[in-house]
Amino acid sequence: MKRLTRLTRQVAQKKFILAAAIALIVLTGTLPLVSLLSSQSPTSSASASERAVQDLTAPLLTSTFEETSARFGVPAPLLAAICFLEGDLSMHGGAPSVDNGFGCMHLVYNASLDTLDVAAHDLDITTEQLQTNMRLNIAGGAAVLRDTAQSLSPTHTLPKRLGDWYGAVAMYSHAASLGAATMYADAVYQLLSQGYDEVLSDGLVFTQQALQVTANIATVSTLKFSIALPKGCTNDHQVDYPGAIDCLLDPNVYDCTLVAPGAGCGYEDADRPNDLAIDDIVIHDIEGTAQSALSWFQNPSSDVSTHYIVDTNGTVYQVVREQNISYQAGNWWYNEHSIGIEHAGIDATGYAWYNATEYLASAKLTAYLLKKYQIPLDRGHIVSHGTIPKPGLPGSPNHVDPGPYWLWDYYFGLIRAQGVSAPARTKHTHVVTLYPATDQRPWGTNGHESKYNFNFFKLYQQPSTRSHLIAYMGSAYDITNETYNVEPLMSYYYVTSRLDQAGTGYTMFEIWYGINDRGKQHSYYTDAGLAWLAVPRGYAVTGVCQAQCAVVKLQGPNGIASIYGRPTSNSSSIIGQAKAGAIFVSTMRVTEDAPPPPPTPTPTATTTDTPTPTPIATDTPTPIATATDTPAPTTTDTATPTATDTPTSTTDPTSVALLAQVTTSTGVVWYEINYNHRQAWVPASEVQFV
Repeated sequence: MKRLTRLTRQVAQKKFILAAAIALIVLTGTLPLVSLLSSQSPTSSASASERAVQDLTAPLLTSTFEETSARFGVPAPLLAAICFLEGDLSMHGGAPSVDNGFGCMHLVYNASLDTLDVAAHDLDITTEQLQTNMRLNIAGGAAVLRDTAQSLSPTHTLPKRLGDWYGAVAMYSHAASLGAATMYADAVYQLLSQGYDEVLSDGLVFTQQALQVTANIATVSTLKFSIALPKGCTNDHQVDYPGAIDCLLDPNVYDCTLVAPGAGCGYEDADRPNDLAIDDIVIHDIEGTAQSALSWFQNPSSDVSTHYIVDTNGTVYQVVREQNISYQAGNWWYNEHSIGIEHAGIDATGYAWYNATEYLASAKLTAYLLKKYQIPLDRGHIVSHGTIPKPGLPGSPNHVDPGPYWLWDYYFGLIRAQGVSAPARTKHTHVVTLYPATDQRPWGTNGHESKYNFNFFKLYQQPSTRSHLIAYMGSAYDITNETYNVEPLMSYYYVTSRLDQAGTGYTMFEIWYGINDRGKQHSYYTDAGLAWLAVPRGYAVTGVCQAQCAVVKLQGPNGIASIYGRPTSNSSSIIGQAKAGAIFVSTMRVTEDAPPPPPTPTPTATTTDTPTPTPIATDTPTPIATATDTPAPTTTDTATPTATDTPTSTTDPTSVALLAQVTTSTGVVWYEINYNHRQAWVPASEVQFV
């Protein structure tokens, strides 16, 4: 079992872009280290045997780090930690990363950076040798690190203590900003201080014992970062989130409360959280690059915006002030009560975009927001765009980003590592929560995901994966289709469970689910029905919610409960219905906002503005039973949660946090439910606790 936390195991493996290569290269010798080089001429082409990329065994790896350290003056534990962080002590068969970086030292050759040629020049060998020979790759990384350390020293000498290499390690990251560079160096030094084990390809274990080392963070004080900022952006520190790049939109051009009637705009001025509570964080993907998102948001005619953008290299851009309402969620209530974070990426191919650095930068931002606005760390309040319902009918479903490759459990672990405590978990016998192994960490190389990190789980009409899928909209071949599946860390009530009749070993859970069974002719209206969720062995935990929750049974006039797309007392917000007796998991309750004055002007993006409400009874549901009446969770045929996922207390369902405390309200209480892949809302008058 590795002693290394997921944070240090995965963070910063995606390489950053540097505007220029290392400025100063100081050679310390003309002859290469004999034990690291082949008998060929240094400038001759590599032989076929050298092109067959092989990883080193544990003893050879240890001796290589020691020999390389003696040659270049770089501490062996430091080389090992970087090789582990960047490449899991492997050459990955010679395959390059998305940045065209090679080997466990990630020597890069691309349009913005070339450490591969720098290393080849230092060692007087070919770049192909660096790409295919692990000993040479480690030596090349050591040469670049040595050059960097000497360039930072006024006397061109190497640091004397291990902790004094901190600045050189930060520079080795080739980051675009000081924050991203220190994030990388912190990960390396956390490895050094905690130690780690790694099982190598030969089955032997490479072990680095924990060291007593204190990073000298003062060594980054002289680092200079030169980055060409996008148009309309500046690094002036006049932002809400420390370290973000200022790309704030000009209110005179983009604020819908200030521009002329009919003009395009992207957000509305507000005084949150004083006038409207901030309850949610919305995770998006851009469907492209950070630059493409900035360009789109800087176009007033787009009628959209976001609060923050996180790039693949860890750079954070702020576009709209947190206090203001950005048009980002596709549902006006969520716009009013959330902060949106866009991420560089494409939902259908997220495995090719999302990486450890992007996750960590986003996790730090989200942790900051959770602490600032006292938002719980759970899937009820950290939502995807794809779990936000449409606000009402008619209309097609909301967006589906960030898609099936966003790693929620991994992401939440990074947030917890920033000092955010996970809330107590509610126990209930008939709750199932997905914790798939595919959601724990990126399965690719250099901190990237692979296609096997897919995280949507299907529902069937019968307790067999050979039966038909439930009714759905769109194509079953569209991997981003959310009308017949669920995603990780979402909790559902199940009626019963049994093994898959198809013999896969999966557990089939019969759950209530809002099914798209009426088609487009009925504007995507959904009916709650029973469906069978297929869960691979060890991919779920039963008996406990992901966080605090209540289990609610629906009731309503004439035996029918209405399902709403937002907690607003108006029939236009109804998106479906459920028969009395349908049971769902609820993660929060809110008091309904009083209708705001009509905005001036009314932009296209606000067609879902809250209409004048039709009163709904404010009856408080009577609890049937509390979670303290239920037995401890069972994990039969399902995964055993990690220590951080173990329930810490039993929570009475009536104590689900009352959120959205606003200056004015109608007094109507609403409960969120995990209705299908998305959230939905029901008034308290139609709820009983189970």
